[in-house]
Amino acid sequence: MKILVSGGLGFIGSNFIRYMLNNYKDVSIINVDNLSYGSNPNNLRDLEKDKRYEFFNGDITDRNLMYKLIKKVDAVVNFAAQSHVDRSIANPIDFFKSNTEGTISILECIRNSKKNIRYLQIGTDESYGDIIKGSFKEEDRLKPSSPYAASKAAADLFCQAYNRTYGLDVVITRCTNNFGPYQFPEKLIPKVIIRASLGMKVPIYGSGKNVRDWIYVLDHCEALDNVLRKGKSGEIYNISSGNELDNLTLAKKILELMKKDESLIEFVEDRPGHDVRYSLDSSKIRRELSWKPRYSLEDSLKKTVEWYLRNEWWWKPLAKENVLHPTPWKLRW
Repeated sequence: MKILVSGGLGFIGSNFIRYMLNNYKDVSIINVDNLSYGSNPNNLRDLEKDKRYEFFNGDITDRNLMYKLIKKVDAVVNFAAQSHVDRSIANPIDFFKSNTEGTISILECIRNSKKNIRYLQIGTDESYGDIIKGSFKEEDRLKPSSPYAASKAAADLFCQAYNRTYGLDVVITRCTNNFGPYQFPEKLIPKVIIRASLGMKVPIYGSGKNVRDWIYVLDHCEALDNVLRKGKSGEIYNISSGNELDNLTLAKKILELMKKDESLIEFVEDRPGHDVRYSLDSSKIRRELSWKPRYSLEDSLKKTVEWYLRNEWWWKPLAKENVLHPTPWKLRW
């Protein structure tokens, strides 16, 4: 199978590429990435000499490039997206162009290719909005709270429309919060690890009681592999681990693993429109595709902390701009 991965130099995309090449000898991958702020060539530096891997510096909105690449492959997996909520609050138009228009661009290229190409759209649990009790199922309505979530929800709706109107082989996944190696430093878990390692204050929004369900990135990659190979066309699959924690408890767990004092925690002004709780019901993918997470929260969180402490070379060039400054929305709000 030859797969075109968009946004493959980002956090989840690079982990997915490495996962697929490590697990399948018959897989080759073309990676197209525009090298924006969330991309890092060091994420896949170890694959540069692998003959099954090919990289193109380009944007998914460039239809000429995407059409040429899509004609070469059997499947497309779209990770390409701006994903930081704070940045979307500051610059929503950029997120619409990247996340919504970019997805339409890929869909159009597949439609015009006249090939039977499987398209996997990587969505987010944030498209549903927050939920105080219970968990969202795939058929629940979308009610995004942030410009980022709205741009991703809109992209999913276009995917469904292209599946029904044009008969494209489209599958959508929506996953809870990922963590693990190569995650961009401004995200919560790496930011806590990096700032604590430097003896700096760890900022927590509001009261820290906002709840997220955390999944190790390799569990997510395995779920995506299952959906890509066995998912039913036109369907949506929620992916979750059941590791629900509020942000304050999560930060304390990390500090405990690092043997750092909780006094490093500092409560800061809350994010506008901050969702209270995310929770997904992933019984569908567990039942229909026989997937379930294999990594415990405790073990994978420990692995993640150890990875960041061992790989300062990776995050230090990014830390000054993305970890040590005020929140992006406050800079331009």
